[in-house]
Amino acid sequence: MKIRPLHDRIIVRRIPPATMTAGGLHIPESAQPKQQRGEVVFCGPGQLLKNGSRAPMPCAVGETVIFGLRAGEDFQFDGETLSILTAEYCVGVEETAGAANG
Repeated sequence: MKIRPLHDRIIVRRIPPATMTAGGLHIPESAQPKQQRGEVVFCGPGQLLKNGSRAPMPCAVGETVIFGLRAGEDFQFDGETLSILTAEYCVGVEETAGAANG
């Protein structure tokens, strides 16, 4: 089954935060920050503009996005928890190591 988000909405699979520090210390669950990164699994066609055209989406399926702390609504789909949010809540897209800067 597949979901087709409307307009400028994206559906992400949240990426769990690290449970160990770089020095090897365990971070307890109560001290871990809320997940603010996610992999885009479904992407809408873009916001519909007044002239009838669509604005391009700032991200694509498969990319990792960074979004606000309380962004999105969680829901269950095919046995996993996903989040749906509008593209405006995404503050960045993670670039792969070797990608040219801007």
